[in-house]
This record gives sequence, structure tokens and C-alpha cells, in this order.
Amino acid sequence: MSDYSKEYVSDLLYKKVDSIIIVDAKYNTYKTVKKSGFFEKFIQDEGIYHDLIEKLWFHFANSSDKITEDYHVFIPTIGKFSGKYSNRISLVLDNEVHNVQISIYPLDEENTKYLFVLDELDKSDYVKEFLSDSKINTIQNTYLFSMYVDLIKNTTNNINVSEISNDTVNYDVSYTDWRMMIVNMIWPEDQSLFLERTDPEYLKNKLLPGRTTSFDCQMKNLEGVFIWVKLIFSRAKTTNADDFRFVFMVQNIHDESMQLNETLKKYEELASKDPLTNLYNHGRIETEIINAVELYKSKGEKVSLMMLDIDFFKKVNDKFGHAVGDIVLKQFAKLLSDFLEPYDIKPGRWGGEEFVCVCYGKTSEEIKELAEKLRERIEQESFEYIGTLTCSLGLTQIKDGDDSSSIFDRVDKAMYDAKNSGRNCVMIQ
Repeated sequence: MSDYSKEYVSDLLYKKVDSIIIVDAKYNTYKTVKKSGFFEKFIQDEGIYHDLIEKLWFHFANSSDKITEDYHVFIPTIGKFSGKYSNRISLVLDNEVHNVQISIYPLDEENTKYLFVLDELDKSDYVKEFLSDSKINTIQNTYLFSMYVDLIKNTTNNINVSEISNDTVNYDVSYTDWRMMIVNMIWPEDQSLFLERTDPEYLKNKLLPGRTTSFDCQMKNLEGVFIWVKLIFSRAKTTNADDFRFVFMVQNIHDESMQLNETLKKYEELASKDPLTNLYNHGRIETEIINAVELYKSKGEKVSLMMLDIDFFKKVNDKFGHAVGDIVLKQFAKLLSDFLEPYDIKPGRWGGEEFVCVCYGKTSEEIKELAEKLRERIEQESFEYIGTLTCSLGLTQIKDGDDSSSIFDRVDKAMYDAKNSGRNCVMIQ
């Protein structure tokens, strides 16, 4: 053992380790003292410290894919060490994952210069450890982000970004700064809610010790894509009532939210559709009229109403029965829907054999011309069981001072004018 002198051990360590880097964080530079193995290609001889941080920590776990530029604002907050630091990281070169042990030693009292020592781990040992931790990691990775917050000290620590690593990364950022940086990753319409719910005074006043609050919003992930997340704040329960420590987590709920939204959309469509014709039902087309009036008032958009009534439809029911009448109504509705599809026109069934359409972006002359073509198209159609039929159409345009009642009364009168003028024609009010 006497052969193992300080000089011998120093030389031995230098030979055994894969890479040694000297960092000057104050001047944002680094210099590589030694590199072997894959580090020869992975690390430059010297360069910018922030670039080294991105290579070592700020990338997707087990991938060399770059993180979207929006999150690069956090790079300067990484890489400040107040003491010794050791951890395992995954680095990717030429699509091959290298598992590395990194140890960091401060070199000065100001903690601005560091010695980085990196060693590639034996793959077989790492695989055993990975398999034993895989179940835990799977559970943890449902949370995209987590950290501890002390509102009194305005600090964050133990920050973990699961898409980057399963381990915490040494960020140096106050809670106030973090909050104003991360708000830019929130969907614009959700930013005011985020700022309200993450405000320190809100959390102090609204959350008792041991309680949790959460809300859903859209947030940009590391690939730059907005996804649905659940933001969770949980206040630590301590013996001091003035101790405001929190755990903050971001949970990925995108798939569940999209499925829920699809389900809600289906139910919304069911609630707004007429079950026989699959057009908007009375309530939904009535809402469309109200919204159209507001659109005209706020933006001056051209909006018209069209009302159609099938001529002598009672005779169809009396002669052929209501079952055939329903078949005719469905065929009529499909013809109406297909004909109007190229236009910004919303058709609906008002009731019985009456239909109302809200027409956007057309002048009185244009909508009259379109209504005449529709009338002719209906007249040419051969309806199952009964042959041909006709309809009477009324038109009106929204004017200043209109509300939903006045415009409907006008289009209703126009339709009855068409009835009283011999049917199978278009009248305007």
C-alpha cells in the first residue's frame, strides 16, 4: 500500500476518468483538460458554458432532440453549484445513449469555478438499475415537472423535469422570476388565470396547510407544442402557521382531456341537432340568430335570414302517412344541407315542415339569387314515395335596430307573403 502516494493516485485518477472539464461560470466559459471514449466527439476542447449545460442537461431524456427555444431562458439558471454535486445523466451521440456519472467540485470560495469529472458507466450495471427503477419512473413521468417552493424566502429547489431527466437539476431561480418566465409557456387565454392562481398572496390566503389546489390549462411542452396539463399546488403541513412551503407539479392530462373534449363535443352536437333531420334544432338555430344579430352590431357583418316552408306538406302526411312524411323531411333536409354546404350558411329545422337558415357574408341581391336557385333545385328533386314538391321561401336582412325577435318576425312575414302569392316563390321583407 505504500506505493500509493498522492502523486500516484492523482495520476491514476487522471488516467481512469473519461473526461475532465474546468468551468468558469462567471465568464461563461469552459476548457476540456481530458476527454476519451465518446467524449472525444461529444465535447469540444473549449467553449461557452451555457452550450455545455445544454449538452449535458438541457435535452430530452435518452435523446439528442433539442428543446424548443422558448425554454432556453432557463439555461442561465442551471449550472451554479454551492457545494459538491454528483449525479447520473444520459447523453446521446450518433443515436446511441451513454449513461454517465458526473461529479462537480467547486474550485473557489465564490463558487464560480468548477471541476467537472465525467465517467461513462458500464452498460450492464446500469441496465439492472434501470429495470429496478422502471416502475417508479413510469409513475413519476405522468408528472412533467415538479419543484419545491418557499414563498417566504422566494426560492425554488429540487426542480425536476421528467422529459429531461428523472433526477432533479440544480436550477438557481427565485419563485418570482420562475413565475414570470414560465407564464410565457402558458396558452395566451390561460395566462391571466395562471398569474392569479400562482400569485404568492393568493396561495397564502387561499390554501391552508395540508390542502391542495389545481386547475387545468394548456401549456407548451419541451417540443414547443401546447398540451393540456393540470397545475397542482400542495401546501406542506408544518407546525408553523406562517410557513408557506409548497410542492408544485405539472401533470400531463392531454390524452384524457382530448378524449373528454371529444365526448363533450359529441353530446353538444346531440343536444343541438334535430334527431330526425340532423340539422340544428329549434333551440340551436334560435341561438344562431341571436349571435348573428350581435355579430352585426359589433362588426357590421352582412347577415340574412332565410325561411322555407314545404308547400302542402299536410297533404303528404294525410295521403301517405307520417312515416313517409318523415322520410320526405329527411330527404328535404339533406338536399338543403348539401346545397348550402359551400356557403357560410347555417340551416336548422324550426319545427314541422319549416326550416330557418342564418346566412353570412351575402348582400340582399346575392341571397335572393341563391334562394331562387335553391327553390329550383327543390322543385326538380324526386322525393321517395311522393314524387315532386315545392316550397315557399322568405328572406330578410339584419338592419340597424334589429333584435332576434324583429328579424324573425320579418322573415316569417316574408315566407307567408310567398305562401299568399301562390307558393313556390321567394319573397323579401
